[in-house]
Amino acid sequence: MIRLPLLDSARPEHFPDPRKALNEPNGLLAFGGDLSPRRLLAAYAQGIFPWFNEDEPLLWWSPDPRCVFHTLALKPNRSLRRRLAQVSWHITIDHAFRDVVEACAAPRPGQSGTWIVPAMIDAYAHLYDLGHAHSVEVWEGERLVGGIYGIAVGRMFCGESMFSAQSGGSRVALMALAKLLQCWDFPLIDAQVTNAHLLQLGALEYPRAQFLRMVAQITHLPGQPGSWAEFTPLAQL
Repeated sequence: MIRLPLLDSARPEHFPDPRKALNEPNGLLAFGGDLSPRRLLAAYAQGIFPWFNEDEPLLWWSPDPRCVFHTLALKPNRSLRRRLAQVSWHITIDHAFRDVVEACAAPRPGQSGTWIVPAMIDAYAHLYDLGHAHSVEVWEGERLVGGIYGIAVGRMFCGESMFSAQSGGSRVALMALAKLLQCWDFPLIDAQVTNAHLLQLGALEYPRAQFLRMVAQITHLPGQPGSWAEFTPLAQL
């Protein structure tokens, strides 16, 4: 039987030590609480994130190892540059946040559901309104063909999800995000849980203890609060 700590509804900043998360399922730490901005921002600042299905209680995770991107290492490769030469795409920041989140939540081949449930969409839209959540949009004309969204805490960007409606759309969004973050000395994009696609894009795995040490340093550095829409030109590849 799995025994998990129940989060205190009166202490939104308080979480169990993420180093005490379960080994199986990997990283499961606690349950309960809510998706308020205070609790979400406190979670990300401690290397913790929510992840649950619609028929489950609110679950909190900190897996070991942790999947991350180094922003300086993310650059378009030759095949992506060829792809960009063949299309007329343009990139915006924070122009269509909810559209990106809903596209990420849409059903995908081989998946029976999504963890981006309506409560999550509303919670992250609230963080966007407060200037903590951000999206990168890739457009072909007026059609959204790719995007990525996540949360900025200090100088760490916590990537939540990305999507492609055309081949290369999510990769272009990721590269554009990395280029923008480089300008502000954001060293990491947290990709949370490893999968083969992320590793192909250049993600690395870090032991949780090492990741948490990095998080403790960079989430307390001054970041870039507020809307990032005005910085769109910096994100052109």
